Amino acid sequence: MSKLHLVCAVEELPPGQRKIIDAGGLSIGVFNVHGEYFALRNVCPHQLAPLCEGRITGTNAPGEVGEFNWIKDGEIIRCPWHAWEFEIMTGRSVFNPHRLKVGTYRVKVLSDSAEVIELEVGADSPDPGIETFPVTSQNGAIFVEA
Repeated sequence: MSKLHLVCAVEELPPGQRKIIDAGGLSIGVFNVHGEYFALRNVCPHQLAPLCEGRITGTNAPGEVGEFNWIKDGEIIRCPWHAWEFEIMTGRSVFNPHRLKVGTYRVKVLSDSAEVIELEVGADSPDPGIETFPVTSQNGAIFVEA
């Protein structure tokens, strides 16, 4: 059974920033990626490092030798121990996205009027185990469901 855990007020988590919380014994990183909120388990699957404490960055797209095409700026978290990279929005590994992922959590933003704003994923989602719930708001507080 999941429970809502208060993260912070929306204005306390500007784009490009993160906040790490304890949600009932789980360490979870909540990120603002270009105005949308995503939550990841703060554990790297490689050797259990505190993943969400790593550098928020982008990555290079495949290309010719000597060619660099920087993409996904601000959308990648790099493990502080061994530099394994994961997409913040999906939890998928950059180098092996079909086999390696980090747990994700539902994020809700409650507006000043206490209206719950939430996006839903249908039951026919191809991989509901890693689906995230991006939400944006100008006011209110951010909650993670874990």
